[in-house]
Amino acid sequence: METIATDAAPAAIGPYAQAVRAGGMIYCSGQIALSPGGGDIPAGVEAQTRQVLANLQAVLRAAGADLDRVVKTTVYLASMDEFPAMNAVYAEAFGDHRPARATVEVSRLPKNVRVEIDAIAVAEAM
Repeated sequence: METIATDAAPAAIGPYAQAVRAGGMIYCSGQIALSPGGGDIPAGVEAQTRQVLANLQAVLRAAGADLDRVVKTTVYLASMDEFPAMNAVYAEAFGDHRPARATVEVSRLPKNVRVEIDAIAVAEAM
């Protein structure tokens, strides 16, 4: 098992790793919309989703992968009313690649953000 860490994404805000590579897979912890440098959080679910996916991509790249190797994501939304806006940004980021996904509404997310996304990816090219 290998712990993945990068300064290109926000540091973990608790006792966990940004990602772990194990058995040919990469398990990425949930990313929220913190900017890697200053910890700023953009307003609105669209801007937050862009930052979340940029953070997730940075962690995957640190593990030697990218979004095209993601096989499963879980999206946590503060409100399902924001699903269409999040989904449009998500679709843009993943392009033609379509990993399996679950999307759930939650009562609250860290730092009161609107969206959090975690991912599982294969370490080797598919």
